[in-house]
Amino acid sequence: MRGILFAFLGGALITLQGVANSQISHDIGTWQAATITQLTGFLMALLILIFVRDGKWQRFKQVEPLYLTGGALAAVIIFSNVTAIQQIGVTLTIAALLIAQLCLTFLIDINGWFGVVKQKMRVQQVIGILMMIAGIVILRL
Repeated sequence: MRGILFAFLGGALITLQGVANSQISHDIGTWQAATITQLTGFLMALLILIFVRDGKWQRFKQVEPLYLTGGALAAVIIFSNVTAIQQIGVTLTIAALLIAQLCLTFLIDINGWFGVVKQKMRVQQVIGILMMIAGIVILRL
């Protein structure tokens, strides 16, 4: 249950972040918005880390270098979301974002990429994705 609550919180905050970034982008520029967002995100994470102090820094060298680039993807994510929100609005942007996430996660699950245990895609999952795509088409009309 806690995981679901965090997922909802994350989803809501992604939407709010996208709207805020879109406004910042409108005022000063898209890459500037991405820069400000990354900087404030880093400062917030650092502040939380200072208080949490979980002491797991010793394992830093065990992380594969590829995974350490994850934060760099955020700049492209922010740029893409801001640009999409400005062009197609918040609702369609978030709907398309969710479909893209689900499609990629299915590929990751099916192929066992990134050390994930391989999973089979069921018919219900395909139908769910197709229904979401139909929803975007309906929203767009």
